[in-house]
Amino acid sequence: MFIETARAILISIGIFYSLYLFVYATFLLVSVTIGASELYRTKQLSTLHNVISHDYYFPVSIVVPGYNEEVTICDTVHSLLNLDYRLYEIIVVDDGSKDNTSKLLVEEFKMTKVRRKVKKSIRCQDEEFIYESYAYKVPIVLIRKKNGGKADALNMGINASRYPYFVCMDADSMLQSDALERIVRPVLTDENLIACGGVIRIANGVVLENGKVKKYEMPDNMVAAMQVLEYERSFLASRILFDMFNGSLIISGAFGLFKKDMVIAVGGYDHTTMGEDMELVVRLHVFCLKNQIPYTIKYATDAVCWSQAPDNMRDLRKQRRRWHLGLYQSLTKHKQILFSSKFGLVRTVSYMYFLIFELLSPYIEIFGILSVIAMFLLGMVTTRVAIAYTAISLLYGAILTLSAFFSRIHTQNIELRAKDVWKAIGACIFENVGFRVILAYTRMTAFIGYKKRKLQWGKIKRVKFNQ
Repeated sequence: MFIETARAILISIGIFYSLYLFVYATFLLVSVTIGASELYRTKQLSTLHNVISHDYYFPVSIVVPGYNEEVTICDTVHSLLNLDYRLYEIIVVDDGSKDNTSKLLVEEFKMTKVRRKVKKSIRCQDEEFIYESYAYKVPIVLIRKKNGGKADALNMGINASRYPYFVCMDADSMLQSDALERIVRPVLTDENLIACGGVIRIANGVVLENGKVKKYEMPDNMVAAMQVLEYERSFLASRILFDMFNGSLIISGAFGLFKKDMVIAVGGYDHTTMGEDMELVVRLHVFCLKNQIPYTIKYATDAVCWSQAPDNMRDLRKQRRRWHLGLYQSLTKHKQILFSSKFGLVRTVSYMYFLIFELLSPYIEIFGILSVIAMFLLGMVTTRVAIAYTAISLLYGAILTLSAFFSRIHTQNIELRAKDVWKAIGACIFENVGFRVILAYTRMTAFIGYKKRKLQWGKIKRVKFNQ
């Protein structure tokens, strides 16, 4: 009796897991196809924009929060000084660093201490000192404040900003020279746009010079190489598809444009969550839909930010646990979306996708794999069927992943060497065979000891750019 019950349970889990994979695979196929088409369309439009000159622009504040960023912060600011844009300011917020972050900035950019207070439209920790520099084409402001976490540092930057739109970006990232121009274009064509996300690409193995890619190579490090494929698939798939019905629930904290008065209206970034980037976007959806405010949240497929990825499993596990906790906090804090019809497709598609295929996916995948293995060991599945099932799943995933990767490479006019093509294929195999399972288990364990990490910055080992 017990054996029969166990078999019935295993069969049920196996069927559910197979249906889950089928639905997810179908979603990826549709989204990658749509995403690739959008990339080619954007490339054609970009060519047209380059031919037709225009003088339309608006001022933008770039906010760079940081904590112990002495390795990369000066390179990041230098990259921002090379942007092809007319009017912007750079605001670096040092969230009580224990290293030489502020000292290096002051020395490198010939900054002068000023006496003024920051008017706080959004609550945040007090500033300790402010430095400014007008030695370059755009003003650079450094605000050193008491430690309060990334969200708190972002709120300080928003308070200090002078312009109606701001860009948030990480201190370990670099923008392409045309990234700011490209991320503001949607605002020029849509008066209701309140937020726009850019593309995050992995900087490991990439040489940038004055905001332009001089050399592109797949990283030799396999952990970083697998993330290259993962990022390209992610940004090509769901984000472009959700854009079609104004359903994007996340704009990466590494690069995003926001309308300042709307962010202030909803209270700024939430310092109680580890996923402050996603939580803010979800809260903007809720605020606008509840108050019947016309709004648009978009994704700029050609606005590129290069960011360093963890190159070891220890740092990667810390990062993904933090992301999973942030996802959980964002969805549970705004669970009202699930129970109200006023949220439309944001509820039925976007929220359900992140709930099932992101938040619950590690549990479904791990238990699904274990059930299939158990069925095989108990003789419920033949060796031939097990091999065919695994091969089809891996092949399908590999085709979609490589399609996303090569579509991005082609539309960015990047040349790949044969060596890099083989690296991409090898990384794709490793990602589908074991990497995703490891990450799924990592996300499953995210809640262990999470209360101790609430206000901590998510830190990984950094290196100098172009090394």
